[in-house]
Amino acid sequence: MMPDGLNYVASWIEPDPIRCFQVMEWDDPAVFAEWTSKWDDLMEFEAIPVITSADAQEIMRNRPPPGG
Repeated sequence: MMPDGLNYVASWIEPDPIRCFQVMEWDDPAVFAEWTSKWDDLMEFEAIPVITSADAQEIMRNRPPPGG
């Protein structure tokens, strides 16, 4: 049921198991909205943008020093 342009990366489930955390990739937010709309009668979704650790390190390297 995943639309083209939405890619599943990985998931983790809490031990209780109440919540599932999924890492998904998409270029167009509409494909994520399309996918969640097919499931929103069964569960809630929250999208939180993340970047890789490597990307975060690059951002930190290119930041000016504090106070500078």
